[in-house]
Amino acid sequence: MISNQILQNTIDGLKGITRIDFCIIDVEGKVLASTFPEAESHVEAAQAFADSPADSQVINGYQFFKVFDDNHLEYVLLANGDSEDVYMVGKIASFQIQNLLVAYKERFDKDNFIKNLLLDNLLLVDIYNRAKKLHIDTDAKRVVFIVETNRDKDGNELERIRSIFGTKTKDFVTAVDEKNIIVVKEVAENEGYEELDKTAEMIANQLRLGALHEVHIAYGTIVNEIKEVSRSYKEARMALDVGKIFFEEKNVIAYSALGIGRLIYQLPIPLCTMFIKEIFDGKSPDDFDEETLSTINKFFENSLNVSETSRQLYIHRNTLVYRLDKLQKSTGLDLRVFEDAITFKIALMVVKYMKYMESLDY
Repeated sequence: MISNQILQNTIDGLKGITRIDFCIIDVEGKVLASTFPEAESHVEAAQAFADSPADSQVINGYQFFKVFDDNHLEYVLLANGDSEDVYMVGKIASFQIQNLLVAYKERFDKDNFIKNLLLDNLLLVDIYNRAKKLHIDTDAKRVVFIVETNRDKDGNELERIRSIFGTKTKDFVTAVDEKNIIVVKEVAENEGYEELDKTAEMIANQLRLGALHEVHIAYGTIVNEIKEVSRSYKEARMALDVGKIFFEEKNVIAYSALGIGRLIYQLPIPLCTMFIKEIFDGKSPDDFDEETLSTINKFFENSLNVSETSRQLYIHRNTLVYRLDKLQKSTGLDLRVFEDAITFKIALMVVKYMKYMESLDY
């Protein structure tokens, strides 16, 4: 339950204070953490001690202690020395590790609850009963962030994000799959979506410090009750996908900022295919040459302003008009007409969506 690194950090800290060497061995005889190199030579003695009725014992100049978790033997702790002082320090160390077990078990229970809550694996009555037992406020405002690092987690990203919310016991950091880290954040009364954007940027910056450059973060809407947290999670998942399709340049995307992309994402592919066939008569925007595509994109960027678009493309106004006329002849849509421009823009977004969904099938 507790990572070996946490155990190692604990006994390293204890050695730094007491100048006594420690070793932690599990019940199967595996050395989990040690501050001296010859720990393996004590495995056999540790296993024999584990099978004995004694709670502590001196063997070959080392104090041996048992560390329990709910009356179940979890670890054997060794402290180098057989004096009364070493015995006292060893008892303190075993007590410290036992408290770590309790704390991590509580966090594990909360993690499991949050995971099942996000995945809709709990009945409504179970949500409120378990939240009460785990001392989790059911009426607090919350929002769900999803952090995708585009690589399998080695544990460091999870701990790095936890360090941001470490002092805030009302926030939860967990993972429901191998790719994404989930943050369920409690939202204060004076916090809005502007503050949530800043939180997302803070997470992204923290991960970039760890040499992770490709980070995508999405978050859902703020919900008022614990039973609605799964909705915010689903919104964040949709925002993550929609962001990749229509907002590639953004590392942070909010569900509330998806616009028409949210509608297109929920269209069935057969309907999209029918729409594109109707608009482009069997053709695809991919068939347009690079010059035409850059002209279209720049024209939309400049809100259908012919003069500004021609200036930014470094071409004569008549040249731009010629290109737009040519596009009208091939598609039947005049981008200078607002209704046709809207139709064309939606068609381009639909094609993007279809290509994305097609890439997921491979």
